[in-house]
Amino acid sequence: MDGLIMAGQLLLGLSILVILHELGHFLAARAFGIKVEKFYLFFDAWGFKLFSFKVGDTEYGVGWLPLGGYVKIAGMIDESMDTEQMALPAEPWEFRSKPAWQRLIVMLGGIIVNIAVGIFIFWILTFKYGETYTPNDQLVNGVNPGIIGREIGIKTGDKILAINGHRVVRFEELISSKVLLGSPKLTVSRNGQAVDLKVPETVLNSISEYGIREFVAPRFETQKIKAVVDHTPAKLSLVQRIKGWFTSAEPAKTIAPAFDAGIKAGDSVLAVNGKPVRFRDELNTTAENSKGKVITLTVWRDGKVIDFKPKVAADGTIGVLFGLKNLPETHVNYGFMESFSVGTTKAWTTFVDNGKGIWKMITGKVSARNISSPIGIAQVYGSDFEWENFWRLTGLISMALAFMNLLPIPALDGGHVVFLIIEMIKGKPLGDKFMERAQVVGFVILLSLMVFAFGNDILKLFGK
Repeated sequence: MDGLIMAGQLLLGLSILVILHELGHFLAARAFGIKVEKFYLFFDAWGFKLFSFKVGDTEYGVGWLPLGGYVKIAGMIDESMDTEQMALPAEPWEFRSKPAWQRLIVMLGGIIVNIAVGIFIFWILTFKYGETYTPNDQLVNGVNPGIIGREIGIKTGDKILAINGHRVVRFEELISSKVLLGSPKLTVSRNGQAVDLKVPETVLNSISEYGIREFVAPRFETQKIKAVVDHTPAKLSLVQRIKGWFTSAEPAKTIAPAFDAGIKAGDSVLAVNGKPVRFRDELNTTAENSKGKVITLTVWRDGKVIDFKPKVAADGTIGVLFGLKNLPETHVNYGFMESFSVGTTKAWTTFVDNGKGIWKMITGKVSARNISSPIGIAQVYGSDFEWENFWRLTGLISMALAFMNLLPIPALDGGHVVFLIIEMIKGKPLGDKFMERAQVVGFVILLSLMVFAFGNDILKLFGK
């Protein structure tokens, strides 16, 4: 069932964005008197479609292949590869009969709409929900680095003061693109001394492998245990996991160590193996170093000190969850027009981040394994449907689609834009044969990227 919810959110989000993208091309074409023969959500490959209807000169429909959508503009060499039409004399209502500047606007129409949609989504989300963040100067206990943070040189208890010399106001800045994509210098306070640390340009590869939680997190004190996990699911094969997404079948489970030992929610942790603990990372470190071994956990319960002896699981956990009550937060609300400025900045940052990420892949600083297919995107949407999360991710994808479509790859809008700019410089259009071959090359490139992306996500499902 979780898989259906993920797929449903992805399908809804992409359908909205594809329709609006193609609407941008459609409206620009019609504004210049260009005939649009088809407007399709999804592709009607080999002539198969779910349904269609015709209004005026345009056929509207839904295809069966959910890999995007398209508008078929008369007199244009595009994905339809309609060479028969191109062999006929040009008509005044065809794309090829219009001035290059008009055709350029038509090709940019979808990208412009995606950018406008992204800005609008971030604008309204900012106005409705505001922003909640953790003030960095209130993290009096410093940070707790994960595997990635420790590799960089961050130590438990460090207080990160600045990024490239600019004071860190919000803790969330430390896990933002300015750090993950910018390879900045971090200035930390350690035992009263200022220490500079360099974030490597390849840090995104480590994030992809271990997850963002293994970078850096606020250091929490131990509080009362919020919950004790009674069972933990057994490791499943890929086939079992996929089957579980679409059925209600319960996977095999094993009793969690803390539950088996008798630890309960509401207990307060005092010591581990006789050593007093104040912070959660101290408990986690002991558990991580005691995989498969029995540890002594001393807790306070109803006025009594009690020792329990859970056997740590093979993954270095005992199955207890703590609350987040000691995490300071600040909430900021924005006015309607103030939200527009904040939302536009968020949208533009997303657009620029896509460019930085692609450039790092091209230069070899970031592995292409970070490219995701619809499988990976669906997992980001998650199995719980929340409007705020849905629209936030849809806004991110809208800006990503705008950037990807701007890439100078034949068959994408950006490829057509490049050819039109060349035409405007030369003073004459490129030959039809060249354009047809360029479309084929573009399709091969896009198909290869799609196969690679799906392969990435399938291998990740295998844990590779």
